[in-house]
Amino acid sequence: MNGFKDFVLKGNVVDLAVAVVIATAFGKVVEAMVKIIMEIVGKIGGTPDFSNWTPGGLSIGAFLTVLISFLILAAVIYFFVVKPYTAAKARFFPDEPAEDAVDPNTELLKEIRDSLRARPGL
Repeated sequence: MNGFKDFVLKGNVVDLAVAVVIATAFGKVVEAMVKIIMEIVGKIGGTPDFSNWTPGGLSIGAFLTVLISFLILAAVIYFFVVKPYTAAKARFFPDEPAEDAVDPNTELLKEIRDSLRARPGL
């Protein structure tokens, strides 16, 4: 029983559950936005659902509908999730300087400290 308790309390189960709930809610928002944009495309092109469109006898309408929906979804995720997240991460959590890059002032202070320690009588 302790193993299960550790799994639930120490693992990322709660984080994962919250992510699933938020993703589900966000998915519904994106679906609604895709529907609105597809209706706008339909007003321009004549129909919001291309599933029955068969130019030259080829059934490519369903593919076009799914492709346009995917592109809209990708744009929504990029502009409303990825870009703001990247900007916030860069602002609030800047990259740490590389450990190889040593500040010359720090090196100078270390040399001064070492020379003071080496002096007799101090």
